[in-house]
Amino acid sequence: MDSKVSEGGLNVTLTIRLLMHGKEVGSIIGKKGETVKKMREESGARINISEGNCPERIVTITGPTDAIFKAFAMIAYKFEEDITNSMSNSTATSKPPVTLRLVVPASQCGSLIGKGGSKIKEIRESTGAQVQVAGDMLPNSTERAVTISGTPDAIIQCVKQICVVMLESPPKGATIPYRPKPASTPVIFAGGQVRADPLAASTANLSLLLQHQPLPAYTIQGQYAIPHPDLTKLHQLAMQQTPFTPLGQTTPAFPGLDANPPASTHELTIPNDLIGCIIGRQGTKINEIRQMSGAQIKIANATEGSSERQITITGTPANISLAQYLINARLTSEVTGMGAL
Repeated sequence: MDSKVSEGGLNVTLTIRLLMHGKEVGSIIGKKGETVKKMREESGARINISEGNCPERIVTITGPTDAIFKAFAMIAYKFEEDITNSMSNSTATSKPPVTLRLVVPASQCGSLIGKGGSKIKEIRESTGAQVQVAGDMLPNSTERAVTISGTPDAIIQCVKQICVVMLESPPKGATIPYRPKPASTPVIFAGGQVRADPLAASTANLSLLLQHQPLPAYTIQGQYAIPHPDLTKLHQLAMQQTPFTPLGQTTPAFPGLDANPPASTHELTIPNDLIGCIIGRQGTKINEIRQMSGAQIKIANATEGSSERQITITGTPANISLAQYLINARLTSEVTGMGAL
């Protein structure tokens, strides 16, 4: 492998993910896709844009580090051009900075911040760009947003330094990538009825479980039919139409709930032949479910002569409900052959 240093980083292939609003994506794509085609050809990087009618889209840039820097330069200058054009029709006198949002695995953010904030301070001072690492993970993921703003040149220098940090400190453990939610999430219930979720995407954690639901929904597992637990409670929470509490925060998200509701325990039994899809290879899946739900989850050891395993979930009612949903989603994907979520 070619190990020569190339513009601030080893000349290796790297993938960087950006989070963009619809308008920004439109600017990158250009008329009939001409702008993104030009960016791909001139930078040599692969530039992919996530599908879907989402308010946010993920733009993935892959290639050798120098190709990534060229692609970032073209995006930053395009955004500056958009700002200049919008100012020609505006009375504003100060020019706003170009802003890009990177999506970075949370396990790499510590290296990016550095001990006592030393690394991020060094990047800010040496590049002149503003860099902010979000305190919370993006919904249903183990990634955080890193916002960079400044002149295009400052942003390019900043991205180079971030790439070096990411190459020196690879992600630890499994990363659950952030996937933006569509504005309206379809909900599939037992019997195959599909209904659009009327709530905002931010409530999708709970509300995509259920809408007006007169009958219990069931997850089919071979010969087993397990009712989704606590539908009524979940339904009441989801219908409040207020955002779900971001993980790691204790602010009450729903009126009438205590800021720190008492922890409770819920038990499930899962057939032995399906426990593997819940645990995952080396425990990756169960750890993802623990991280996303915020609940403690213990799986009992197999007992001789029993065809089932006991799962104990401990946490707030919202934590438990989310953990149950994620477990059921794993079971459904295994049974229907969808594989990993």
